[in-house]
Amino acid sequence: MKQGAQDSTGTRIPEARPDAAPRLPRQAPTAEPRRERDVPSADASPADVRGEHTHSERPLPRPRPVVRRSSVRGQVLQALRTALVAGELRPGEVYSAPALGERFGVSATPVREAMQQLALEGAVEVVPNRGFRVVERGARELAELAEVRALIEVPMMLRLARTVPVERWADLRPLAEATVRAASSGCRATYAEADRTFHRAVLSLAGNGQLVQIAEDLHRRAQWPLVGGPARPGRADLVADAAQHTALLDALIVRDLEVVRSLVAEHFGGAA
Repeated sequence: MKQGAQDSTGTRIPEARPDAAPRLPRQAPTAEPRRERDVPSADASPADVRGEHTHSERPLPRPRPVVRRSSVRGQVLQALRTALVAGELRPGEVYSAPALGERFGVSATPVREAMQQLALEGAVEVVPNRGFRVVERGARELAELAEVRALIEVPMMLRLARTVPVERWADLRPLAEATVRAASSGCRATYAEADRTFHRAVLSLAGNGQLVQIAEDLHRRAQWPLVGGPARPGRADLVADAAQHTALLDALIVRDLEVVRSLVAEHFGGAA
C-alpha cells in the first residue's frame, strides 16, 4: 500500500517500514526481574531479606533469660505438699502467702498461686483477707477415699496380673525397694512420695493416662493429715505398708490373683 493511501472510511494509513517492529497488544505490567544484587546472601539478616533499612538503627541487646514463674510455682507447690503431708501445715490453721513466701525465700505471688492449686485439690480453703486454711479431715473421709481407690485399682491390678509379662513386673522391683527404704527413714513425706511413685508405675502399665491421673489424685488426698482420727502412723506402720509392695510384686509375677486381690484390699484399708 503506498504512502497516503486511505481505507474504506477515508482514514489515512501510514506506510509500513521494513525495519519497524510489530506492535504487540498492551499487557498488564509484570514484576521486575530479580537482579543478582537483590538475591540475599546466606548470611543476610531477616531484616535484609524483608528489605528493611537497618543501617541507621542501633543493634538491640540480646534478650535476657526468661524466668519461668511456673517453675518457681511448681517448686513451691511441691514444698507445700511435702509440708502438708509431714504435718508442718496443721489442719485448721490459717497461713498467709507473704509468711510462707518468707519461709521459702520467694515472693508471695508463687505461694499464692500454689495455694490456689491446693484449694482446687481440696487441701486448703481460701480465707478472705487472711490467707488459706488447711482443711480439717476426719477418719470417715479417709475411709471413703480408700474405698474409691479400691474400686479403681483392685480391678485394674487383677487385669494387669493376667496380661503384663513377668519381666515388666521385675522392672518395678527397684521402686518397691525404694518404698521400703523410705519407710525405714521414718519420714512420712519421703515415704508418701515413694509410695505414689510405685503405685503410679504399676497403673501406668495399663496405658490409661486418665486412670493414672485420677488414682494419683485420690492417693495424694488420702495422705493429707487427719483431725480426730487415728494416730498418725509411725515408722513400724510405714515399714509394714511398704512390705506389702514387695509382696504384691511377688504375687503379680506368679499371677496369683487371690493374693493380689487380698493384698491390694488390705493395702488400701490400712494405707499410711
